[in-house]
Amino acid sequence: MRNGHRLGRRFGWLWAAYGTSALGTWLAFDAFPLIAIRVLHAGPEQVAALSAVGAAVGAAVAVPLGPWVEFRRKRPVLIGMDLVRCAALLTIPAAYALGALSFVQLLLVSVVAAAADITFRAASGAYLKTLVPAGDLLVANARFESTSWTTTIIGPPLGGALIGLFGPVATVVADAVSYLLSALGIRATGGREPRPEHRETARMRATDLLDGWRHILADPALRPLFFNTAVFNGLVMATGPLLAVLMLGGLGFAPWQYGLAFAAPSVGGLAGSRLARPLVARFGQHRVLVATGVLRALWPVGLAFVGAGTGGLLLVMGVEFGLIFCCGVFNPVYATYRLERTATGRVTRTLSVWAVTTRASTALLTAVWGVLGGLLGPRTAVGLAGVLLLATPLLLPRRAAPPLPAEHPAKSPAGHPAKTSAGHPAEPPAEPEPAPSRS
Repeated sequence: MRNGHRLGRRFGWLWAAYGTSALGTWLAFDAFPLIAIRVLHAGPEQVAALSAVGAAVGAAVAVPLGPWVEFRRKRPVLIGMDLVRCAALLTIPAAYALGALSFVQLLLVSVVAAAADITFRAASGAYLKTLVPAGDLLVANARFESTSWTTTIIGPPLGGALIGLFGPVATVVADAVSYLLSALGIRATGGREPRPEHRETARMRATDLLDGWRHILADPALRPLFFNTAVFNGLVMATGPLLAVLMLGGLGFAPWQYGLAFAAPSVGGLAGSRLARPLVARFGQHRVLVATGVLRALWPVGLAFVGAGTGGLLLVMGVEFGLIFCCGVFNPVYATYRLERTATGRVTRTLSVWAVTTRASTALLTAVWGVLGGLLGPRTAVGLAGVLLLATPLLLPRRAAPPLPAEHPAKSPAGHPAKTSAGHPAEPPAEPEPAPSRS
C-alpha cells in the first residue's frame, strides 16, 4: 500500500459500504423536518424538538451500548446497526402510505437512528483496526473524509429532485436502502475478526459507563482535543438555524441560493482531505493538527457580516469554503490521532462517549443559541458564536504527546491473528468520524 495506496479488498468493501450509507444520509438531508412541516404541518417548536430531543435522547440511549459492544465482535454489530436503521426508517413511508404517520413516530425513529448511528461509529473504529495496518490509518481516514464531502456535494441536490418527483418520503426510502446496501457491503468484507478481550464479570457494571470518559480525561493529549471538538462542533452547528433565519428571512435569499451557499464550498472539504496525508508527511501530525485547528476557528466570525445580494452570497460561500477546507484537513488527522492514542481494547467505549458528548453539547448549544437569537437577533448571535470560536484553539494539544507503548505481535495459534499479552490484536489501525458541518 505504501506506494500504490492499496488498502486491500476488505477495506474496499468497508469503504464502499461507508460511501453508500453516506450518500443515503445526504440524500435525506433535513428529511425529517421537511416531513414534519409539509406532511404533519408542525410548527417551529416541534421542528426544533425533533432535532434536539431526538439527538439528545439517542445519545443517552447509546451510552450503555459502548461498553456492551466493546467486548463483542464488531462486524455483526455494524451489520445489526445498519439493519436497525433501515427497519426504523422504513416505518415512515409505510405509515405515510397508510395515512397513519405521526409526529411521535418521527421522534421515535430519530431517537433510534441517533443511538444506532453513535453505536455504529464507535464499533467501526475498532473494526477498522482489524483491517488496516497502523501506518495506513491516515490514508484510510482521508478516504472516508473525501467520500463524506463528495456525498455532501451531490446528495442534497439529488434528494431535492427525488422529493420533487416522488414525494416527501422518497429520500427516507433511499436512505433506508443505503443502510441495507451498507450492511451487505460490510458482510462482504469477510475474513476472521479477532476475538475481543473477555470481561472480568458477565454483567456490565455502572463504572463501565464512565470508562471512556476516564480514559479521555486521563490522557493529556486527548483531553484538550475532546473539549475542543465538543465546543467547536457545538458552536458551528448552533448557528445553522440562525443563519437560515437570517438569510432566508431578513436578507431575502431564495432557498436555492441558501442551498448553494453551503453545498458548493464542500469542494473545499474534498480538497483538504486529499492534502491531509502529504501535509502530515512534510510537517508532522501534531503541527498539522494544531495549525488547521487554529485556522478553522478564524472563519465563522465572518458570517456575522453577511449582507443581501450577490456580495452577501459570495461572502458566505468564501467563509464556508475556508472553514470546510480546514476541516477537511483537520478531520482525518484528528481521527487518526485519536485512535493512535487509544488502546485497541477500549476504542469502542472511547469513540462512543466522544460521540455522545459531542451530540449532547451540540443539542445544548443549539437550544441556547436559539434563545440568544430571539433575544439579540440572528446576526448578533451568529457573531457571538464566531467570537467564542476564536478561543477554541486554546483547547488544542499544546505539544506532541509521547507515543503509547506499541502492541507488539506475539506468536499465536495457526489461523488466528497474533495477540498481545493483553489479548488485543497485534497491529492497531483505525477509523474516521467526520466532524459535523453545517452544509
